[in-house]
Amino acid sequence: MEYRIAIFASGNGTNAEAVMNYFKDHPYIKVGALLTNNPNAYAIERAKKSGVLCEVYTKQDFAGEKVSRRLSDLRISHVCLAGYLLLVAEDIITSYHNKIINIHPALLPKYGGKGMYGMKVHEAVKASGDTQTGITIHLVNSMYDEGEILAQKTVDIFPTDTAEDIANKVHELEHRYYPEIIESWIMKQR
Repeated sequence: MEYRIAIFASGNGTNAEAVMNYFKDHPYIKVGALLTNNPNAYAIERAKKSGVLCEVYTKQDFAGEKVSRRLSDLRISHVCLAGYLLLVAEDIITSYHNKIINIHPALLPKYGGKGMYGMKVHEAVKASGDTQTGITIHLVNSMYDEGEILAQKTVDIFPTDTAEDIANKVHELEHRYYPEIIESWIMKQR
């Protein structure tokens, strides 16, 4: 059986690219499409370079049934968020119950919720004085960053680290572990 992933992305798309590259020649899992709500997202270029179908939808399309129908048409089995900044619509959550995964650039439950993304997270981590941060990979439900945690990976923070240094350390974790954890998560459902 082949599993087909749809990636939802809103920005630069480095995590989306890591996922597309990882599954390029996978025997069971394929990236079927990248969907974005941002017509200026660099993730679009990354999808084109990877030969992955890319489609742009409005915020209203994502909130309505248009995207759900498209996922069904594309025979998508799982959804992976990769820098997607909108709350996932309830009909998508219902249709893909426990089949939507997200990566967050901090150790949830710290630094999560609406408005906590990208450099905002790393700046908050730096301001806190925490000595560790990392990534959280979790299932998606109807609340920002509150789904069941599947995995967390940590990295040390030093007092001399800037928010940019923290971001770079977290990006390394994201690109290394997100595709592997997606694979493990999907294959366990076989």
